[in-house]
Amino acid sequence: MRTRDMRTRARPVLVFDGDCGFCTASVAFAERRLQPACDVVAWQRADLPALGVTPERAAREVLWVTPVGTVYGGARAVAKILLYTGRGWAPLGALLMLPPMRWAARVVYRLVADNRHRMPGGTAACAVPEAAHKGDTG
Repeated sequence: MRTRDMRTRARPVLVFDGDCGFCTASVAFAERRLQPACDVVAWQRADLPALGVTPERAAREVLWVTPVGTVYGGARAVAKILLYTGRGWAPLGALLMLPPMRWAARVVYRLVADNRHRMPGGTAACAVPEAAHKGDTG
């Protein structure tokens, strides 16, 4: 994390692609079902430098930014949201953090993310730009 981004927030931040119908619907589902006590923001409206995130990364994957600024992306972000939410979701989040489930979750996440324009609610705007595939951290 860069020194200038060392300020802390009171709550974690969930960053998603607000131009993608599938992503927006997925986040709305998570807000209804998980009810995480976090800030939810589309990356297009987020202060990405303050979050320590590049636009390329935000376009590629969902992000979970902790109050101290640690950034998790893709399947790890999903696992961290589940862990943070607690209740019955925490064991699933913990499972997704452990090999071999972590590896499988990464593959499944990438498959869904790369094809989100084909998913229910998806449109051409949902397609992940080819350049965004470089440096996948899922």
